[in-house]
Formats: sequence, C-alpha cells, structure tokens
Amino acid sequence: MVSPKAVPAEKLIMELAENLKNNYPQIKPPQWAQYVKTGVHRERIPENPDWWYIRAAAILRKIYLQGHVGVETLRIKFGGRKQRGTKKSHFRKGGGKIIRKILQQLEGAKLIRRVEGKGRTLTPEGLSLLHRTSNKIFRSLIKDNPELRKYIVIKEAKTK
Repeated sequence: MVSPKAVPAEKLIMELAENLKNNYPQIKPPQWAQYVKTGVHRERIPENPDWWYIRAAAILRKIYLQGHVGVETLRIKFGGRKQRGTKKSHFRKGGGKIIRKILQQLEGAKLIRRVEGKGRTLTPEGLSLLHRTSNKIFRSLIKDNPELRKYIVIKEAKTK
C-alpha cells in the first residue's frame, strides 16, 4: 500500500478534491463562499470555482501528516505574507471560519473525528480514502515512468 507521503502533494490534493466533490454530498461550499477571501493576506477571492473542495482535500492531507490538528494550527498552515505597500510584509493567519466549516463538513462525512483536548484526527474511513487515492495516483505514475516499479512493496502470501 502506498502512503500519501509517497505521491506528489498537488496530484493527491486534486484527486481528493474531485473525489470529495463527486462522492460526499455533505461537503459543499456555503453560499457565502463565493464572496470571501481565504485570509486577510489575500487581495482577491479565489479564481477557481472548486476552491472549497481543494481546501478540504488539503486539510484532509494536513491532518494525515500531522496526526492531531486544531483550527489554529491549520490557520497558520494556510496563512501567508500580507503585503503592506512600501512597508515590510508580515505573516497573517488564514481565515478561521473557512477552516472551521470545512472541518465540520469533514466530520459530517465521517472522514475525521474530534479528539477531546487534541483537535481532530482521521477516522478509518478517511484514512482508507487517502490510501486508495494514493494508490490510484501511484499506479498512474508507474504507467508514465516504469522505473518507479521498484518502490512497490508486494506482500507475498505465506503458505503453511
């Protein structure tokens, strides 16, 4: 089985976003999402109409990589530099309402769960989704580049 760490992050996030959009009706952008910036460090709203699903997929991947994650940690991860004209730029956190709403939707889809005092973590269903998507991406990469075959671990059945 291929880990989500073993595949390119961009391909994993895009494939996960497509999967979340098509297979999980609980995850959908609220009506106000078409008018908001993703943080105070941004100048404009996102141009991609599917940005909500891409952010949800990125959050799912971040939870996999870090284990237990809270809203404040994710706000830092999705923050950026605020340009202030001729003055020095400063780091600003990403929008908390967006992250909080996506986490609630992922909980509703039973992909993550809340752990008291530690934040949120993946459920077995969420972990399975990440692993299935990673395997799919890795298999498509192997078709393009046969040299990657050496990284596949094949479990041989033990016979008694």
